[in-house]
Amino acid sequence: MNGSATGALPTTIPAYLEQLRRSLAGADPALVQDALYDAEEYLRSELAENPGRTEAEVIASVAGSYGAPEEVADIYRDTEVTVQTALRTPRPPPRRSLLGRFFGVAAEPRTYAALFYLLLSLATGIFYFTWVVTGVSLSVGLAALIIGIPFVIVYFGSVRLLSLVEGRLVEVMLGERMPRRPLYSTRGLPLLKRIAELFTDPRVWGSQLYFVLMLPLGVVYFTIAATGLSVALSLIALPIALLLGYGGHLFVDGYSVLDANPWWAVPACVIGGVLLLFVTLHVARGIGLMHAQLAKHLLVKWAQY
Repeated sequence: MNGSATGALPTTIPAYLEQLRRSLAGADPALVQDALYDAEEYLRSELAENPGRTEAEVIASVAGSYGAPEEVADIYRDTEVTVQTALRTPRPPPRRSLLGRFFGVAAEPRTYAALFYLLLSLATGIFYFTWVVTGVSLSVGLAALIIGIPFVIVYFGSVRLLSLVEGRLVEVMLGERMPRRPLYSTRGLPLLKRIAELFTDPRVWGSQLYFVLMLPLGVVYFTIAATGLSVALSLIALPIALLLGYGGHLFVDGYSVLDANPWWAVPACVIGGVLLLFVTLHVARGIGLMHAQLAKHLLVKWAQY
């Protein structure tokens, strides 16, 4: 096909990509990023293999195999539905009772993935925060030297790479669709314009804000998850500890609960531990859902605001 549904076939790669972007209006921003990156890579590779041909000739020649922008957009939309359906973990049957919904969180695989993400967030938060603070500090310190600009370019490139890595963690563990390709950037521009585009890209700044926020968020997430799990499992394991000769005293406000109420204290602690464990799982699942939206907005959608 040598044309498109909305007009003539674009004659330049940037025009093709812009038309593809418009054709994907309303689609998930992560999908748009992947589609633009794939299209540019394909068209640039075709142009490199045919050095004697113009961009218009290359686009016209590949329109039949790769497709016009509208056709490519439709293919990506259809493929996204198929892939998301295949990757979606089977959900347990819906539970109508309150107790069923409360205890049913243990049957959802995403719950444990979110819990692991909360425990991991302290380490990733420290790393991201250190990387941004060090990168920004060195960028400012080297700004007056000739090495300053190359360093800032490398640093911003590393921010884009880290945002892609974090996006993969978010998608795998929290279930939110994130980009699977690097950030699309216009090529063929003069060097100074490409540098200016790098400095003015909202997603680079949104990613840095996200990485800085990950330190306090990571501390909070890790504290909630570690405290909830440790207290709950300690209470559940209390009978075993007593049989082994450990945990003979459980103090609350300075009083030994086990000594004062030996007949009901242990079962109450076990029941309380079980309830606390499921509450922790619910909290982890809820935090995972909220954090996934935060990551989506700062790492992907930031450029839309």
